[in-house]
Amino acid sequence: MRRATAVALLTCVLPLAAPAQVQRSSDYLAKMDSDGDGRVSLLEYQDWLSYAFDRMDRNHDGVLNADEQPGGKRKPITREAYRAQLAERFRKQDMNHDGFLGAKELAAPPQ
Repeated sequence: MRRATAVALLTCVLPLAAPAQVQRSSDYLAKMDSDGDGRVSLLEYQDWLSYAFDRMDRNHDGVLNADEQPGGKRKPITREAYRAQLAERFRKQDMNHDGFLGAKELAAPPQ
């Protein structure tokens, strides 16, 4: 009986969760593109991807210490250094060097 109840609950809940997931590069573009111009600027890219840093920074001091990072063995990194890493990744993904990422560039791994 419990298994049937769990399956029924998941059947009702999963369709509601699906729209929140990002499944295509156009979904990433829509989520990151805060000004709605159809492309992602460096600032939009950094702001969107900084959520991971902010969630891991448990003491909110702007630094990820080893114990706040996966594995607990990495060197501390500041929010500024993290954003600089994101900027480098952005530059590598910006294949046409126009200073923005489109859906196709977002889908391509940095080179």
